[in-house]
Amino acid sequence: MPLQSIRFRIRPDGRVEEMVEGVQGAGCQELTSSIEQRLGHVSSRELTAEHFQASANTSVEQDNHVALQHGQN
Repeated sequence: MPLQSIRFRIRPDGRVEEMVEGVQGAGCQELTSSIEQRLGHVSSRELTAEHFQASANTSVEQDNHVALQHGQN
């Protein structure tokens, strides 16, 4: 099983960018859904080509990038 990781980048404007590595197909969204719900709404999602190829080749490493925005009260 490849190493799975989630990296976060917090931007000065409060946006949080999330990058997932080593997770195949829709597993990325399953892995991060509870984190995304706690951080705020997803303002954009960028799926890589590996996300769509994962079912054909299980040894592919996948990177997904998600930008989240915290709610301002």
